[in-house]
Amino acid sequence: QVQLVESGGGLVQPGGSLRLSCEASGSIVAINGMGWYRQAPGKERELVATITEYGRVHYADSVKGRFIISRDNAKKTVYLQMTTLKPEDTDAYYCTAAVWTNGFAGFKDYWGRGTQVIVSS
Repeated sequence: QVQLVESGGGLVQPGGSLRLSCEASGSIVAINGMGWYRQAPGKERELVATITEYGRVHYADSVKGRFIISRDNAKKTVYLQMTTLKPEDTDAYYCTAAVWTNGFAGFKDYWGRGTQVIVSS
């Protein structure tokens, strides 16, 4: 099927930067929208940023001006450049992609297993 694997999380001091990556692999015919969500224990998963196949982006108000989402369609990879990180950005970050696979008519949403970001001094 399809696997999404995130990387790049870790511990960073307030004001620091991290770059998350998420690569899709498997029986992929096409990828439509890709995005990043985050979730803290006991809270609902919330949108961070999304990007269409053609590069149109959308950000949560809380990260506008600090985070940049991008993608490399040839590498089937989406990135999240995070700058000026704050303690409240501490969460597990999940990538998602709408994927058209062999043998399935239409796009289906897939999720990665998440990567932890901790912003602390």
